Amino acid sequence: MAARERYPTDNGHWATMKAELRNTIWQLLTQQGAVRFPGAYSRIPNFPGADKATRLLRELAVWRKAQVVKVNPDAPQLSVRRAALADGKILYVAVPQLKAEKCFVELDPQKLGSRVLLATSIRGALKYGRLVSPREMRHTDLIVCGSVAVGRDGARLGKGGGFSDLEYSLLREEGKVRELTPVVTTIHPLQLILYKIPMFPHDVSIDFIITPTEVVATRSVYPRPRGIYWDLLRAMKINAIPILRKRLRQGGTGTRQG
Repeated sequence: MAARERYPTDNGHWATMKAELRNTIWQLLTQQGAVRFPGAYSRIPNFPGADKATRLLRELAVWRKAQVVKVNPDAPQLSVRRAALADGKILYVAVPQLKAEKCFVELDPQKLGSRVLLATSIRGALKYGRLVSPREMRHTDLIVCGSVAVGRDGARLGKGGGFSDLEYSLLREEGKVRELTPVVTTIHPLQLILYKIPMFPHDVSIDFIITPTEVVATRSVYPRPRGIYWDLLRAMKINAIPILRKRLRQGGTGTRQG
C-alpha cells in the first residue's frame, strides 16, 4: 500500500466494523483466559505476560535512547511506567479523559525519591507528579500506548474513546513529538491480528508491537496526524475537554484532515 487509505469519517459501516472488532477481541481474550484484573471489556485489556513484554521493550534501542517517554495510564502498561522511572527517564502520563487544562502529569524519578513506585498508578501520579500543559512538557522521545488490537502493518485499534490519538495530536501541535517519534505498544499475542483495521486521518499508527515473546517492527506507511483535526471532533467531545475548549476560544482550529 503506497499511501494511507482514507475512509469517510461519518460512514457508519467503518465505525460499526471497529466496534465489532473490539468486541471480538475482548470476547476472545476472555474466553481464552488471557486477561488479568480489571478485565477486558471496554478497556485496554490487562494480560498475563505484560511484564515479559516490558522486558523485551527495554532491550530496544528506541527505549534505551529515550530520555523522555509518554506512557498510557492503563493497567497492562504499569510495568512499563515502573521501568521508565527505574531507568531514570522523565515520564509523562495523561490525565484520564484529559479532564484538566493541564492534562499531563510529569514524573521525574530524581524528584520522586522513595515515592517512585507509588507514582506509577494514575492515582499516585496525580498525587506525587506535576500537572503540566502540553506546552510545558519536554520533547518526547518515545510513546508507549495501550491497544485493543494491532495489525502487522501498524494499524491500531484502541478502546474507542479516541484519547490516545488526541493526546498525540496535542503534542504534535506543540512540537513535542514529530512524525518520526517512535510509537510502540505492548499486547497479548491474541491482540495481534491479521484482519485489516480501518485507519482514519486522526489515528496514530504503531512502529513496534511487543508481545511477551516477540517484537514486530511494522514499517508502517500510515502518516501520523499533524495536529488536531477539528473538523472530525464533535461538539460534545470538545465541550468535555478543557484544553480543547480553551483552544477553540483562541481560534485554534486550523488543522484539517488532508
